[in-house]
Amino acid sequence: MITVERPKLGSTGIAVVLLAALLPMMDSFIVNVALPTIAADLGTSGADLELVVAGYGSAFTVLLVLGGRLGDSYGRKRVLVAGLVVFTFASLLCALAGSGEWLVAARVLQGAAAALIPPQALGTIQAAVDAERRPRAMSHYAAISGLSAILGLLLGGALVQADLWGTSWRLIFLVNLPLGIAATVLALLLVPDTRAPHPVGVDLRGTALLTTTIVLLLLALNRGPLLGWPWWTVALLALVPVAAVALWRTENQVVAQGRVPLLPPSVLTERRVRGGLMLVAPFLAGWAGYLFALPLTLQNGFGLDPALAGLAVAPMSAAFLAGSFAVPGLRTKLGDGVLGAGAWVQAAGVVWLLGVLLLGGAVWWVLPGMVLIGAGQALVVGSSQISVLGAVPAKYAGVGGGVLVTAQQGSMAVGVAALGSVYTGLVGTGHAAAFAAVLAVQLAVGIAVAVTGRRAVTGRY
Repeated sequence: MITVERPKLGSTGIAVVLLAALLPMMDSFIVNVALPTIAADLGTSGADLELVVAGYGSAFTVLLVLGGRLGDSYGRKRVLVAGLVVFTFASLLCALAGSGEWLVAARVLQGAAAALIPPQALGTIQAAVDAERRPRAMSHYAAISGLSAILGLLLGGALVQADLWGTSWRLIFLVNLPLGIAATVLALLLVPDTRAPHPVGVDLRGTALLTTTIVLLLLALNRGPLLGWPWWTVALLALVPVAAVALWRTENQVVAQGRVPLLPPSVLTERRVRGGLMLVAPFLAGWAGYLFALPLTLQNGFGLDPALAGLAVAPMSAAFLAGSFAVPGLRTKLGDGVLGAGAWVQAAGVVWLLGVLLLGGAVWWVLPGMVLIGAGQALVVGSSQISVLGAVPAKYAGVGGGVLVTAQQGSMAVGVAALGSVYTGLVGTGHAAAFAAVLAVQLAVGIAVAVTGRRAVTGRY
């Protein structure tokens, strides 16, 4: 009997896949601190700035599950390398952008390539790391997920402020070139090729319809307020439920054909899964809108330079990381009550920021509120992930994570478009007033989550 030796991923190989995964995660945040500088240099509107962030997030959202399935079918190393190559090239296109439209298009390509990378990192760790070493590797992956926000905000602010060789904001994308090339070469040399023994296949129709639904909603929310809601933006908004219904029917047809859909209806109709997603979606939308408006307010409203703006946001990211590590222990004591407690903690932080804005004070007075917001966000997101994934039917346990991440990332992309439009629409009255409006929405959502959280994730509405 011939035994096929399982491919092994050594410590250096683990470091390589973690570096590869860090790049797209960090790029979700590194651009935020640079937004005011980009706007001044390219003369872009607030709506285009929203698309610089949301375009990346939307492409990442709709292709993430597809990226995982491509790796399962065609080899994770092959797809990882392809993702890194395209991501690095797209980063160069971002750095060379001469207009807002160019930058948005390059960011969409960058987000599409980014979606190919994290699934291969996770899949390779699961398939090529020994069982006794796998938990440590997964904990390292979780750590870099949290650190990506801190590194992105700090590095983005530092690079823009440094303005090396007159590159200004372009350096935040140019830095991906040496990192991307190094990750690509090291992946070719040190990462074994793995694939799923029984891949579930690719749901192209579902992916296309999910893309259509998100793009319709994103464009309507982005351009509607800016242009005074002309007829075609209203038409785009009206087509969103049509596309959503078509997506739902298509996914049911895929199930009837005996294949695994992109978004399994039986997962979305499970009461606890549906309740958890309905809860976390607006919460993450508010978070994304807040992260879009905060750097703009710190720089344009409070007069901080990019480096200080990144440094000011770092404590919030550090609190998020600490809160993420605290979730498992807290859940052993409070169960699903952690979710509501986290929402109250975040609400307290939002009230603190509103107090600073309304009563006045030095910019550093916002730091305690930002720490509370970061910690509360971590408790809600971490606890809801555990609750939702625990409620996924066993038949779809392997794709439940993809459904959750798609819902999370999609909500954040829509949140940037929606609350970004609120912010840019009110910024003429002052950055503090515009940011206060975003905070008010975030506070209302946080209180609603705090009140209904436990019932939603347990299916008792």
